[in-house]
Amino acid sequence: MSDPVSRRHAGGSVTPDQVPAPELTYGERARTLIHLGRVGSLSTMSRKHPGWPFGSVMPYALDDAGRPLFLISSMAMHTQNIQADVHASLLITPSDAPDPLGAARLTLLGEVAQLPIEEVVAARKIYLARHENARYWVDFEDFAFYRMEITDAYFVGGFGVMGWVTADDYLQAEPDPLAEAAPAIIEHMNKDHSDSLLLLAKFFAGVEAEQATMTSVDRLGFHLRLKSADRVRGVRIAFLLQARSVEDTRKILEQMVRLARQGV
Repeated sequence: MSDPVSRRHAGGSVTPDQVPAPELTYGERARTLIHLGRVGSLSTMSRKHPGWPFGSVMPYALDDAGRPLFLISSMAMHTQNIQADVHASLLITPSDAPDPLGAARLTLLGEVAQLPIEEVVAARKIYLARHENARYWVDFEDFAFYRMEITDAYFVGGFGVMGWVTADDYLQAEPDPLAEAAPAIIEHMNKDHSDSLLLLAKFFAGVEAEQATMTSVDRLGFHLRLKSADRVRGVRIAFLLQARSVEDTRKILEQMVRLARQGV
């Protein structure tokens, strides 16, 4: 049975007395985080020291279902560990987070095994698209492709935001379509449209502030950090429609600003 926390969306929002603005599910946020990453920390069960976890830096790619693909050497200790015990976990964290404990992170638990020969060609193409330098050793005899079959996942979105994500919920979710464009959208809004952010906060969240900073954006809406004389707070504002692209986001925000100006 699916974890209700991992699948739920909150309701829509226009004023503070209504239900919260919708958020991505934990499954979607997990898929987005791992989609943006390139390297994780793989923990395998030590063959030399039974019962002890063994940590390794691990570049990865993802197949269409979001399962991690690894290109590893038979001489590596983690490979030898996997050959003795397939159980492993992969920790994904943002590489540029100024506050690691306040940032999102994801732990995948699963079983790692070498890919069957008929799946190697597809995995090779996916992996090299993610890690071009690997073409220098991808054909070495001691290297092979492995895949993690997901058993469970645990997502942490920051302080107080955490929960288990079932394997089915993880595999059925998709990365947010704005994931790669989000940093540019945020930079543009904060640099060129700070007045509009204040207006949106006042009209759609019912909060007046002296300073508004967009901190995140996804297909369902965005977060603002609002600063006034006596406090700093965060609010979530829902888009009027789902945004599937940068152009969608621009049009929706322009429409919301027009509505806010008319309403205020």
